[in-house]
Amino acid sequence: MTDDDGSAALEFITVGVILLVPLVYLIIALGAIQEQTLGVEAAARQVARVMATTSDPEAAASQGDRVLADVAEQYGLDHDATEVSMSCAPDGIDCPSAGAVVTITVTTRVTLPLIPALFGGDDAASVGVEGTAVQKISRLWGTG
Repeated sequence: MTDDDGSAALEFITVGVILLVPLVYLIIALGAIQEQTLGVEAAARQVARVMATTSDPEAAASQGDRVLADVAEQYGLDHDATEVSMSCAPDGIDCPSAGAVVTITVTTRVTLPLIPALFGGDDAASVGVEGTAVQKISRLWGTG
């Protein structure tokens, strides 16, 4: 019962496949998460810059939407699942306004590859990512 001729190659292939498949999946999943993370960071940064450099709130909103759509297209973000929130400091002022510090937060969910969302388990088959950017608005903003 000590005859082991030829079984080392079979054991190596079996163990290699068992270890390789999860490793490849991990690399693919982390790549998808990293892409979406870079996308929300870029979206937050670019929208904050647009808010700080436009001349009025209406132009800031329309250009911010256009920039968000462009970045979402470039990074493959799901436009329907992407949420943008804006806040300004100090509290109690209109947002955006001259001299304020605007904070833009962009959030989305990354669907993990090869995992179906069954029985309402969308949260279990996805990972949330968030990007935040802060930009100081000029005290001369909106004057022309």
